[in-house]
Parts: sequence; structure tokens; C-alpha cells
Amino acid sequence: MGICIDRTKLQGINYIVGDEDTLANMPQVSPRRRFDEEVIEFLDLLSKKLMADKSSRAYPDIVTLSFWMRKASVKNLAKDYSEKEGIVPKGRGLLFHIAPSNVPVNYMYSLVTGLLSGNANVVKIPSKDFDQLPIINKAVQAALDDMPSMKPYIVLVRYGHEKDINDALSQHADGRIVWGGDNTIATLRESELPPRAVEVAFADRYSLAIIQADEYLKADNKAAIANGFYNDTYLTDQNACTSPRIVIWTGEKIADAKKDFWKELYDLTVKKYEIQPVQAVNKLTSSYLAAANWEGAKKEEMPDNLITRMDLPEVDDTTMDYRDNSGYFFEYDCKSMKEIVSLCNNTHCQTLSYYGDSLDFSELMEEGIKGVDRIVPIGKTMDFEFIWDGYNLMETLCRIVRIERGGRND
Repeated sequence: MGICIDRTKLQGINYIVGDEDTLANMPQVSPRRRFDEEVIEFLDLLSKKLMADKSSRAYPDIVTLSFWMRKASVKNLAKDYSEKEGIVPKGRGLLFHIAPSNVPVNYMYSLVTGLLSGNANVVKIPSKDFDQLPIINKAVQAALDDMPSMKPYIVLVRYGHEKDINDALSQHADGRIVWGGDNTIATLRESELPPRAVEVAFADRYSLAIIQADEYLKADNKAAIANGFYNDTYLTDQNACTSPRIVIWTGEKIADAKKDFWKELYDLTVKKYEIQPVQAVNKLTSSYLAAANWEGAKKEEMPDNLITRMDLPEVDDTTMDYRDNSGYFFEYDCKSMKEIVSLCNNTHCQTLSYYGDSLDFSELMEEGIKGVDRIVPIGKTMDFEFIWDGYNLMETLCRIVRIERGGRND
């Protein structure tokens, strides 16, 4: 009989999917090979259940997740991790995931990554009652009921800030994945991991967008660009680390491009976004702070408070200390990529989204910046990849077994 988690340390857990018996015995679950066929079949089944649920269609993030988990999609992703002779990638064992509280479906991307890397997974899901959660969790339970062989590999839980529970789960974890920012990471690091366990910590991050004004003005799909930017920002109230907080403008006809871009976005937000009074007050306060901090900073006129724009005279590594959310954007007119080096030379800088094929990022990359882990087109910032925040998750969460074959020595 292998080691189990002490059940007395698990008091206070609310089991959303799975139960105490499953969780207690997770340290004994056998790791699977990376991209195990049964795991792929399970995810395909889960994808079908989500897509068959009519309530899922109201949530673009659930639809995106469903398509990402399809067998065809996973098989395509697996091509980047083809096995070499003599190398066998297997899961490390038990992964302990702490999901962020501000992004509804992130916990599922973390879970799926853990499954495809061959591991058993206990996931602390968001405490906030997002509408998407019961839809997804119902589908997960239904898929597990149809494929009970996968039940030992998935437990979804909720609990408060009990250190005893963090200690117990960390003590038996072969890997810990912490989403949620610097404070969450500091709290979890008070709970020790075994010596050979790995930790992937996703700290507080910010992101930016760059738009080449002249190319934007020539675009015949401005509504689509606005929709992509809306999805990058408003779907999560700009709380996702991938959401742009500042728009950098380059080119000659910046004023004309700004006029068109913000009008397109505003027309979309009027139809789709509902701002709360507290959000509006916070944005107004932030605009006053920005104006006080930067001489020459200007609040641009908009029809109402759905979009708040602060035009900045300069940017540096402290600019994002004054960021806000819910449709709050800094803007900066840029003549050279070198002007934003200090903004990007910060380990908290994550995703750079862009519009304009003529944009050249080599000058920025050659500056040896410490930030920017992803450069993607506008509308793609939320697209999850196994290389995230500079980590190759499919490598980090696996244990590599090396098999060397040779002849007899006698």
C-alpha cells in the first residue's frame, strides 16, 4: 500500500468533481505517457459534451476551450512533441493546480495540460461563481462517468485559505502550478514541496498592443479587428494577464487611425458590455492619478465611460504601476521600437499583440529585454499554448526516461 494524503488535513474541502477517497489516494496513481491515447479520447468526449450543451454557446471562452480539446486539435498540438528514440516522456505524478480567481476557464487549460503531460491533477478552481463553471464541471463529471478509468486523475476542489490544506497537497505533489499573481505565489511558497517536485508560478503580468496606423487605415476588416481586441480585453474586464493595458501607435496617420479604431471598439462595447458603477469610479480615479503622475498626460474624449483613454507623453518601466481595467487604456505614439524598451524590459511584461505586417520586432528583441514572452496578432492573446509565460509546460511537467541501448561488453 503506497502513501496516501492524511485525510485529517483535508477537512474543509468542498469537492466539485471527485471525492476525498480519490484525492487521498492520488499520490499512488500511476503516471501516463505524454499525450496518452486514453487521455486524448477523454478530452474529445468532454469536448463533445460541452459542444452538445446549448448553454455553452453563450460563452465564447467555453466554445474556444471545446474546440481546443478536440482530438484533431490535440493530435496537431502533439506533433510539436514527437518522441525521439530512447526518450520516454512520462508524467511526474500528482500535480497541484491553483487557478486564478479572475479568469473563468483558465483552470481547465491548466487541468488539460496536466492530463496531456501524463499526470494526476487536483485543481483548486476559482472561488468566484462564474456562470461558465457549473456548465464545464457538469460536463467533466459526465465524461468521467462515461470513462471511469480517468476518475483517479481528476479532482476539482474549492476551499478557503487554509494553510493545512495547502501543506498537505503540496507535501504530496510532484509538481505545483500556481496561477493568480505575486501574493498567491508567496502564500503557496509557505507550503513546502518535496525536493524533486517542480513548480511553475505565473506571477502578476501586464500586456500591450501595437498598431501600425497606416496599415490599419487600409484594412477592410476594421470591425473584425475591433472584435478581436474586444475579446482580448473586455471578455475578462482586462483582468487577464494577456489583456492589453496600453496601445502603442506607430506610423504617419496615427490621429486618423485612433479615430477609426476607438469608434469601432466603442460601437461594439455599447452592444455587448455593461459597466458597473464601481468600475466607472475606479477608472475615473485612475485617470486622475495618471494625470498627476505624468505632466502632459491627457484624458481623451469619449461618449461615455465604457472606454477610458489616457494619452501619455512617455512610457517607462513604472508606467503599468498605474494601470486599471474594465476598459481603461493608456496610449502612446511611438516613432521607434526603442522608445518602448523600458516598458518591455520588465519581467512583468507578458504578451505583445499587434496589427501591421510591417512591424519589425527584431530591434526590440535585440535590446536584451527581460519581458515579452509572446508576440501574437490582436485577437489571439487569449489563445492558450503549451509554451506559456516563457515555460514549456509539456517539458516541465514531464519526467524524461532515457533508454540507452548497447551491445554486450564481453
